[in-house]
Amino acid sequence: QVQLAESGGGLVQAGGSLRLSCAASGHTFSSTATGWFRQAPGKEREFVAAINGAGRTFNTDSVKGRFTISRDNAKNTVYLQMSSLKPEDTAVYYCAARSSGSLFYSQEKYYDYWGQGTQVTVSS
Repeated sequence: QVQLAESGGGLVQAGGSLRLSCAASGHTFSSTATGWFRQAPGKEREFVAAINGAGRTFNTDSVKGRFTISRDNAKNTVYLQMSSLKPEDTAVYYCAARSSGSLFYSQEKYYDYWGQGTQVTVSS
């Protein structure tokens, strides 16, 4: 049984930083692609960033230059380093992993495993 667990969310002032972590059991992140998504109140869940099996990364335009996705294979953990946070970054952040396939996608349908999410709140 695969379980993903996010941590690291919290309340931060605009301009601040947070690092989210996603740990997995029953799944090896380096074997497939992993993504971060977020859902703001009243909005649909949206893609934030992804990393493929080889370590190549991709960010959505709204977070480029501010967010960095990375992976520690030894710890089997994927991170989302967020800096220069803005109030519009407030959302529940989810990590998701594909069960197979190293290519990353921005569409939710390609991801098979999801965490429960962690709340990030950015105050102005």
